[in-house]
Amino acid sequence: MAWNFILNRLREYGRLVMFSHTVFSLPFGLISMLWAYGGLPPVNTFVYILVALIAARTGANAFNRLADRKIDARNPRTADRPLQRRSVSVKEAWGVTVLSFALLAFCAWRLNTLCLILLPLALFVFVFYSYTKRFTWLSHFVLGLACGGAPVGAWAAAAGTLNLLPFALGGAVCFWVAGFDIIYATQDIDIDRAQRLHSIPARFGRMAALNIAALSHAAAIGCLLFIAVFWLRGWFYLAGTGLVALILTLEHIASRGFLRLKIDFIAYSANQIVSAVFFVFALLDFILEGGAAWTLTLT
Repeated sequence: MAWNFILNRLREYGRLVMFSHTVFSLPFGLISMLWAYGGLPPVNTFVYILVALIAARTGANAFNRLADRKIDARNPRTADRPLQRRSVSVKEAWGVTVLSFALLAFCAWRLNTLCLILLPLALFVFVFYSYTKRFTWLSHFVLGLACGGAPVGAWAAAAGTLNLLPFALGGAVCFWVAGFDIIYATQDIDIDRAQRLHSIPARFGRMAALNIAALSHAAAIGCLLFIAVFWLRGWFYLAGTGLVALILTLEHIASRGFLRLKIDFIAYSANQIVSAVFFVFALLDFILEGGAAWTLTLT
């Protein structure tokens, strides 16, 4: 009985923060870590980075659910979420948020000084995003900025310094996430307008929003190609980038009604495939085409 209760609570907390969506930015953070260190860092460093990436996303999402709980309750699409059904209490959601951010802070402290310096900025972006839809239609790009911090933070954790490469990868994540978030928001145009919430679809209409999403995804591919050119990535990386571009193209074809797919698949499931494809091909590039300087090492 006790195990059933624990598993049920964990299941509800997972639904609260949509834990399965952690795969969106996590692979980009892990690749950034490998690039920064030139291989696998020491086990304790790797564990701290992995926990920090998961804790950051979990805490940010839990806080977003708290900030939006009244808004979500008025939206038929989100009215059945755990906080709205009261399968998770507000106190529990705050507990998940505080625990996750505390775990992120602990990992930053254990990693290096640069991570500690960046921690307040990361927390600010996580909290700030949850309120942006109340005053700006650029909220999708603030969400992208929050997710794009994963490769930047992972690089800082592994290398203790920063250069342009993690920001280019973070830019790719930012534009990619903003693009599919815009597509997802097209289903809430009427309710957003009724609640005076700001989004690109509510501000400009569905077709204009889809065009902006397409431009955002083109910018994401541009960032990935920028990395390929200036950091001499190999054929596996280029093949992975090509597959990502193909999946995103199909995503936009489907969002315009030329393929009969549900919006949840177009905006979420398809993009989980994007992150997995990028990770696999970037990892293959790292292992098989990186040369001696990129050999995986365990220390």
